Amino acid sequence: MAVEVRVLKEAAAGERRVAATPETVKKLLAAGARVQVQAGAGLAAGFTDQAYRDAGAQIDDAVDAADLVLCVQAPPPELVARFKPGAVLVGALHPQADAARAAALQARQLVTFPLERLPRTTRAQAMDVLSSQAGMAGYKATLIAAQLAPRFFPMLTTAAGTIRPSKVLVVGAGVAGLQAIATAKRLGAQVEGFDVRPETREQIESLGGRFLDLGVSAAGEGGYARQLTDAERAEQQRRLAEHLKGVDVVICTAAVPGRPAPKIVTAAMVAGMRPGSVIVDLAAETGGNCEATRPGETLDVGGVTVAGPLDLASMGAIHASEMYARNVLNFVSLFLKDGALVFDWNDELLAKTVWPERPAAGEIPPV
Repeated sequence: MAVEVRVLKEAAAGERRVAATPETVKKLLAAGARVQVQAGAGLAAGFTDQAYRDAGAQIDDAVDAADLVLCVQAPPPELVARFKPGAVLVGALHPQADAARAAALQARQLVTFPLERLPRTTRAQAMDVLSSQAGMAGYKATLIAAQLAPRFFPMLTTAAGTIRPSKVLVVGAGVAGLQAIATAKRLGAQVEGFDVRPETREQIESLGGRFLDLGVSAAGEGGYARQLTDAERAEQQRRLAEHLKGVDVVICTAAVPGRPAPKIVTAAMVAGMRPGSVIVDLAAETGGNCEATRPGETLDVGGVTVAGPLDLASMGAIHASEMYARNVLNFVSLFLKDGALVFDWNDELLAKTVWPERPAAGEIPPV
């Protein structure tokens, strides 16, 4: 029998994305799978149940017979308890972030692939959900900053005089930060990018931004920053505090997967900024880069607006879903072949992504 694939309707508050689109459903069917989509799964992202039917999927809320379950965020434990033992679950699952979630996944003996664990290699780029979703988050964070700022972003010459462009500083030059730099530049702002990894200078400058060099380098392994020493952090903060006094907008994007966001903008720095300045903290979901950030809230802190928006990728649900669904399809294609699930545990993309550990060599999980 063909592999039974289920596409879940997301249960997390504020989540509007979906793990498969009509486009990727067609490709799953072409790979020999049978696809069922929960009713309303794609509606918030602009994909109707009829669009899925037209693509060849069935609309069905049952999950107990699924061999392969696709989702964006981890399903609640009570839903996991209904999955078929040994089924395969693919999504941005973060199992170690919640003990009840981890226990539910293990209790059903699921073959779990948390896509945030995917090695960030050249071959994995087409499957990299962290990058695709961070791009949308960086874009939306910049639009929020422009909306909150009591200034124009671009320079304007008017009959009432010349308006100077806003000075925007983007903290962190990963995918989200680079997208934020590019978007702020397109809006006409004067843009700077700051990252403790010196190799990001070329990327920032290629987008038209200026690299803010604070004299501290923290280049680490795997493209991530290493932990700063106490002396390095103190010097970084002293120089950054001085620089922020002349900045209109700060967009914080520095995050390390699986860890709390590093605190970069202190309360003292916020107090030293000019009234009317804006901070948008994209890292709010993992604690925020700014000490004044409160996840999900927008605050006035001594005349400085500090926003901690959540679910930024969901704000662009259509394109975010299209990118996410393609990432998922490309990953699933590693083991969905000719209507069957076949796992090559010598493939590092599978072996390093599976949770909690790779099955014994040669073992094919039950389906």
